[in-house]
Amino acid sequence: MSNGTPAGTAVNAVIWHRSSYSGGQGDCLELALDHPTLAPVRDSKNPAGPAIPFGRDTWRTFVAHLG
Repeated sequence: MSNGTPAGTAVNAVIWHRSSYSGGQGDCLELALDHPTLAPVRDSKNPAGPAIPFGRDTWRTFVAHLG
């Protein structure tokens, strides 16, 4: 396992997007929208740290319940 993701799934080449709710303070989550099968999430304060890989459907369900 590497970078908090299952073996064989690279998140090194993805583009990370910060939450628009962060207010520029850097205290937020970042989400990689361009990974083909996962919705990796990481802490913006620790970009070199691990990413938590959620399945795309799981992430969509979570976000849908936030509103």
